[in-house]
Amino acid sequence: MGGLAALAREAGHRVTGCDTNVYPPMSDQLQALGIELTTGFGAEQLALKPDLFVIGNVVTRGEKFPLMEAILDAGLPYVSGPQWLAEHVLQGRHVLAVAGTHGKTTTTAMLAWILQHAGLEPGFLVGGVPQNFGVSAQLGRTDNSAALKPFVIEADEYDTAFFDKRSKFVHYRPRTAVLNNLEFDHADIFADLAAIETQFHHLVRTVPASGRVIVNAREEALQRVLSRGCWSEVLRFGARKEEPGALRARGEPQAFDVLRGSLKVARVEWELFGEHNQLNALAAIAAAEHVGVTPEQAAQALALFKNVRRRMELRGEVATAAAPIKVYDDFAHHPTAIRTTVNGLRRRIAPSERILAIFEPRSNTMKLGEMKAQLPWALEEADLSFCNQAGLGWDAREALSPLGAQAVVAADVDALVLAITAAAKPGDHLLCMSNGGFGGIHDKLLKALAAR
Repeated sequence: MGGLAALAREAGHRVTGCDTNVYPPMSDQLQALGIELTTGFGAEQLALKPDLFVIGNVVTRGEKFPLMEAILDAGLPYVSGPQWLAEHVLQGRHVLAVAGTHGKTTTTAMLAWILQHAGLEPGFLVGGVPQNFGVSAQLGRTDNSAALKPFVIEADEYDTAFFDKRSKFVHYRPRTAVLNNLEFDHADIFADLAAIETQFHHLVRTVPASGRVIVNAREEALQRVLSRGCWSEVLRFGARKEEPGALRARGEPQAFDVLRGSLKVARVEWELFGEHNQLNALAAIAAAEHVGVTPEQAAQALALFKNVRRRMELRGEVATAAAPIKVYDDFAHHPTAIRTTVNGLRRRIAPSERILAIFEPRSNTMKLGEMKAQLPWALEEADLSFCNQAGLGWDAREALSPLGAQAVVAADVDALVLAITAAAKPGDHLLCMSNGGFGGIHDKLLKALAAR
């Protein structure tokens, strides 16, 4: 919704908004754009008299959202965020949509940067702040020339609004669709994986015959989606063995050749690490090719890619006599994403250095406890794990008991900081993972460690 607000502001509208618990980097972006923000959802905001209310999917009916009740009672115009985007921004553009359980934000940012580096001046909407751009959204080139102008969008499978239960990405009508991966998530709205696969197939149904569907060859769930029917060109990526026409990688994640079948078409050498980012890069390269950017050009752009804020972002370090203690911020919140993030850091650091994994199960799925049994598996490569129990309806200590003394559970963020500060040693890597602000734990840790 912050990105939508930025696009509307760039298009010349006066934009105001309301939310709770707004935190950086989005709060900083909104302030810099001059977008007025009100805390809460009070009915008194009707006094602002906007021409249109754009409703985010956090909003529901009832007493928690008196503003929404007032809008309905007054018969005022309102629309969902995805519908507003489709009607006012995406119409007439070549939409490149990036979908998947994991890696959407990073891959979307990669793709937008590749197109920007190639001189295509794309529009984009990313669920984070790509460091190459410094903003989460921009309209891009919108002149009246004949060619469709590219717009790159992070395509989320979460539902659209309380009055539209379709996945958001169904509104986007892409010509290029990336299906990065697919696992069970969003247990608050989906009964099982099959229900999510149905929504992904709805997305596939919207891609024209002249379009391209780019699919992770390793994902069985995505193969089931395509088996329901596909009417567009399919390009697969990430196969472990040679496959005619498909893209795959050969080499380490930080320096690898891009192969089409057995033919080398590019080489990527960049700052990112982890096999997941190698796969993200293949997907972005395949999508960029569909709008005329060669794999070699894409690889040159990726060499300059700076990733998105809150993706293994180093928030600071505290000097010690032996070696600094580093504090990172990462958006990982699904067990697979946590495991992938820890593994990526493990492969980057020296064998003697420790990882302290610090996380809060904050997503709706994790709060429900649907995936708590997977947490020991997700954290097994960390030397110590620290969990915030606050807000959970299930016992984190019991869920993490297979880790034994390697897991610490605290009642709140302040107690967590005390436990981590007591355990941290010179050379440690403190990896904080949450899809929220995590109570400002990063700055609290840096301050406490410096004091110690």
